[in-house]
Amino acid sequence: MESGMEEIPVKVAVRIRPLLSKEVLHNHQVCVRLVPNTQQIIIGKDRVFTFDFVFGKNSTQEEVYTVCIKPLLVSLTEGYNATVFAYGQTGSGKTYTIGGGHIASVSEDEKGIIPRAIQELFQHISENHDIDFHVKVSYIEVYKEELRDLLELETSVKELHIREDEKGNTGRISALKSGVLDFSCVLKLFLPSLEIAYSLLILEKKLNFQNIN
Repeated sequence: MESGMEEIPVKVAVRIRPLLSKEVLHNHQVCVRLVPNTQQIIIGKDRVFTFDFVFGKNSTQEEVYTVCIKPLLVSLTEGYNATVFAYGQTGSGKTYTIGGGHIASVSEDEKGIIPRAIQELFQHISENHDIDFHVKVSYIEVYKEELRDLLELETSVKELHIREDEKGNTGRISALKSGVLDFSCVLKLFLPSLEIAYSLLILEKKLNFQNIN
């Protein structure tokens, strides 16, 4: 690393999901294995890869959140930026890990990263009366390199762009940011768009599965 360059810490976690019932029915085989007592996985016969965190098929939502996200939330409340994103092909488990399903009806054990982080953030705020917190949320879908503001569903994707400001900071242009006071406020704000977005996601997955088969 060149002198003067700021190090950007990025950590990568891999989560292996179990076979779905339809995959078992079609006699699909598991192709990814954990190396015991390490942060490594084996793909196929002998291709070994090392990551910062590795979670097996029996890992829980709480385990993933506690290990990977909780430290970031603590740093966030101390004034540091934090970003979490899930990457993987359709059906790999991104939606489950991030949200756990429909945020309004999912069970406590099945809750993913987003609802857990929101709840813990407001819990932290309620326990720190000597600090003045202001929380704003936005909800943006990125699909096929296009942006859509899910808090303003009527907004055209053509109206949203990501640009750098004069200081080199990356910011969203014209995306709605709404102030919230607690978890229930976030839930009420997200529900209308979640109903539509989740329905579209399920439809997309069905179409993708049909195309694959």
